[in-house]
Amino acid sequence: MRWCKIAVCVLVAASLAVGQSSREAKDSAEQLPVTRVILYKNGIGYFEHAGRVRGSQDVNIDFTTAQLNDVLKSLTVLDLGKGRITGVSYNSTAPLERRLGLLRLPVGDNPSAAAFLGALRGARVEVRSGTASAIGHLLSIDERELSGKGDEKIKVQQLSLITDTGEVRTFDLTPATSVRITEKDLNEEIGKYMKLIASSRDQDVRRMTISTAGDGDRDMLVSYISEVPVWKSTYRIVVPSEGKPLLQGWAVVDNTVGEDWKNIQLSLVAGAPQTFVQELSQPYYTRRAVVPLPENVMLTPQTHEATMEEAQVINGQLSPAPSATPIMGVVGGVPGGQVGGVVGGIGAGSGGGRGGGVFRVGGGVASKAAESIEAAGTTARAQELGDLFEYKLKDRVTIHKNQSALVPILQARLDAEKVSVWNPAENRALRALWVENTSGLTLDGGSFDVLEEDAFAGEGLMDPIKPGEKRLLSYAADLGLLIDARQEDEQQRVTRIAITRGAMFQSTEEQQQKAYTIRNRDNSPRTVIVEHPVREGWKLVDGEQPAESTASYHRFRVTVEPKKTAKLIVKEYHPLLNRYELANMTHDQITYFLSQKTINPQVEHALRRVASAKNNIAALDTQIAARKGQMSSIAEDQLRVRENMKALKGSAQEKALVERYARELNEQEDRVQALQREMSDLRQKREAAQKTMDDMIEGMTLEARL
Repeated sequence: MRWCKIAVCVLVAASLAVGQSSREAKDSAEQLPVTRVILYKNGIGYFEHAGRVRGSQDVNIDFTTAQLNDVLKSLTVLDLGKGRITGVSYNSTAPLERRLGLLRLPVGDNPSAAAFLGALRGARVEVRSGTASAIGHLLSIDERELSGKGDEKIKVQQLSLITDTGEVRTFDLTPATSVRITEKDLNEEIGKYMKLIASSRDQDVRRMTISTAGDGDRDMLVSYISEVPVWKSTYRIVVPSEGKPLLQGWAVVDNTVGEDWKNIQLSLVAGAPQTFVQELSQPYYTRRAVVPLPENVMLTPQTHEATMEEAQVINGQLSPAPSATPIMGVVGGVPGGQVGGVVGGIGAGSGGGRGGGVFRVGGGVASKAAESIEAAGTTARAQELGDLFEYKLKDRVTIHKNQSALVPILQARLDAEKVSVWNPAENRALRALWVENTSGLTLDGGSFDVLEEDAFAGEGLMDPIKPGEKRLLSYAADLGLLIDARQEDEQQRVTRIAITRGAMFQSTEEQQQKAYTIRNRDNSPRTVIVEHPVREGWKLVDGEQPAESTASYHRFRVTVEPKKTAKLIVKEYHPLLNRYELANMTHDQITYFLSQKTINPQVEHALRRVASAKNNIAALDTQIAARKGQMSSIAEDQLRVRENMKALKGSAQEKALVERYARELNEQEDRVQALQREMSDLRQKREAAQKTMDDMIEGMTLEARL
């Protein structure tokens, strides 16, 4: 106990000295409170701190370690008066042991009194004990044993110092003994040590100190972004027996940062601005090239490229959509930042007294909603921010750190129709509300609960809904409906033939028909929405048209009376287009088209003209081929004759046979010349026939719908 008192005396004396010098230098630091928070759907929050500073005052902001990198990357500090910001500092993220090792004091994080005083050896101190006092350099801390009662030994601590005159003085360290450090630098080191020890109480908190310089009172604004939990939307839909359903929207907000949100302006933005994480709080070193020293260093003149285009700053201002004025609103916050109130069967906020909400169903919520809505006010103002949209709460909110809140963002009546939805991918039809967003606000995606006829009817999920947009919200299975879907007949027919620029285009349609049989086994009528899949390239036949179409489904409305059966027929066609080059069509292809009953007389006449021209060309090709064959046969025979003439050399019959073979060769040569003339004539006729057909095909134009 004595040692604790002595250590307290020493440390208090040191801290008083440090505090005195700090107050002489500048005003004491104060916390700068959070005044505005904007939360985004991508897990990022924008924070604003605002307050007043006086003179050259420091202000503090507390963060968690996880926030530090985002804060360093985005911190903005503005002195709105005539002062200036002189610097921003924050405590290190290094372990406490490492930070203590950087001090001049060789003291750990939990020293004994002897260890602390022993670390001051050589320091100039003033010691007082009763009426005795001395000033000098601390020599040592010793321990000796004294005899007590009987055989009891008492340990006594003694402090020794050397005075300026060289005298060694020794003092027993008792509760009446005080030690004062007279060295200013050492006092500052002890002050730093005490701050490090104090900061270790909350190891996850990083305190940032912003230093200012100026005169008088001034306003200061600090902003930054930080990672936060994603805020969530959740809705309640109260369906009365008569009248429009009531939609009530809530947002779940979590405060996991290092400070309380007291009486702040809260905005919730459904959007995802681009952001990233960068480890700015960690030291980073890069490798540099080692360059030898040059013998002579000369500055070489250089030229710089001229500007091609100057950058322009375009000032643009977002035009928010007109503020919605819902038919009803959620209760306003209680003054002082409480988020609660009473709407119908909805009780005031609980959850720690801040931002909570207890949902009570009793006494007919659906029937009483209309009564309470007239007295409720709008709690959030919404506006479009480009592709984003924002819920800005009108009343200020308080959420303590490490707490969560359920805050109201919307209350409005919607145009909605109770229907049943059937999708081929589902086994059963679903009860649903076909909602049109007439609130004037964008509804963020989230979960919803449906209260129907004073009871829980089901729940589901919905995607974001823009103002004026319609959406199906399913929430329960409809056990009173049986639906069967069957694919019926398929057929294909030619619908159009066109000939132009030497090509024939044939349009055909593949038709299909699907029948939906709907049986209503319930005692109440049903409005059934049948979702017929949209297939790429298929179109609906004129007739039964859907109530609406999406990218994936055509939605048909069918009304089915109690205990009755209704049938829906959906007809579709798939257009196909085939192209044929008339000049390249074969005789068999033309014959096939002529044999079909899907062409009219005009098309038949055109195809017969093409067939006739092709037959004429084919006949000429046949004659040319026949002449070529005869010439080949003559050439082979001439080769045989010449071989025979070579074999007759020196024989007795050489003369007679040579004369005979010579006559044959002359006759064959005359025939070859005649065939060449015939082939030349036939080729000219073929070229003329080909040109005639090409001109005819190129100039042929017609279109026939079948």
